[in-house]
Amino acid sequence: MNEKAVTGKTWLPLALSMSTAVVVYVVLTHFSSIWAGIRTVTGFFSPVFLAAVIAYLVNPLASWYQKKLFPHIKKEKTQSVASNALAFVTVIALFALLLVILIPQMVDGATTFVTNLDVYMEKAKSSLPDLKMFGKAFNLQGFLESREKLMNALSDMLKNNADIVFETSAHAGKSLFKWLIALFLSIYFLAEKDMLKNGFIRLLRAILSSQAYDTTIRVLRRCDSILNRYVVYNVLDSLIIGGANALIMAVLGIPYIGLVSFIVAVTNLIPTFGPMIGAAICALILSLVELRYAVIFLILTAVLQICDGYLIKPKLFGSSLGVSSLWILIGIVVGGRMFGAVGVLLAIPGVAILDYLYSDFLLPRLEARKAKASDSNRHSVLPN
Repeated sequence: MNEKAVTGKTWLPLALSMSTAVVVYVVLTHFSSIWAGIRTVTGFFSPVFLAAVIAYLVNPLASWYQKKLFPHIKKEKTQSVASNALAFVTVIALFALLLVILIPQMVDGATTFVTNLDVYMEKAKSSLPDLKMFGKAFNLQGFLESREKLMNALSDMLKNNADIVFETSAHAGKSLFKWLIALFLSIYFLAEKDMLKNGFIRLLRAILSSQAYDTTIRVLRRCDSILNRYVVYNVLDSLIIGGANALIMAVLGIPYIGLVSFIVAVTNLIPTFGPMIGAAICALILSLVELRYAVIFLILTAVLQICDGYLIKPKLFGSSLGVSSLWILIGIVVGGRMFGAVGVLLAIPGVAILDYLYSDFLLPRLEARKAKASDSNRHSVLPN
């Protein structure tokens, strides 16, 4: 029986439809197990994925160094090695500088908190009522009777949960080791980026037609431009806000400049809700020193965010990432639910890429197909 006869059977489309329905049903009903299995498998390659992300983030800085600092070097390989090495040295030096600034201020903040603990407890006893937990009265004043009693309670809690503390410490050690491996691999990724790029292009040429290849390359370049522009300018925007915050805090004499400005810069990377989270954390830290510092800081944050929203971000991003606020909020919620903090951070470029694929790629083709079908139908009804 030839292929044409087989495909002409009426049962074949029905069988394919039923098989597809069964597969979709199994996937939907066992989605959590399937997703857990996928995460387990991809977890083995997580250092590789993380290394690729680090290399992608460092690549703009390396490319800038190659164009601005090493254009006189004739050998392209030497240019690449020098720019990549300088980019990684810059990133590592910045992290080291942050640690030098942040660790003393964190220690000083913890010392201040422990020193003033009795004052905080007295204020809490006088201002907070007794609480009810699980239907039972919780004597807050008795719990806050003295620093020694509070410390003993915390010590007992740590002893009773020693296994959790040990497990958390072991997990932190594994995470640190994974980051070190990823950093080491990212150096090789960045060094071999041209080879990887050429290999991927050869693969696309081999499996796609000329038209499909041109379309795919155009889409990939546009998506890379959107993501690259967002990452670079978002980091630059956070550095501007963090630097301005540090400068104004120094002028006003507000303490913990480095720690607070670092939190402001990092949380400013998170779209929509990040600045509010950072403001709440920093205000709490400053209120432990003096309440007026927290109030001044909140006013400063409001002014900086207005300037950021209406002056800095429009100048940096222009209209290249102009997407609806509604879609951004939906992207943040969905991205956070699916991929956690990474999904929240990449919500805006993800929505921008989807908007580009829909507006400039999918929709024009659907409209062209419909117009072509309408022309065909019109010509078919014309009399001979």
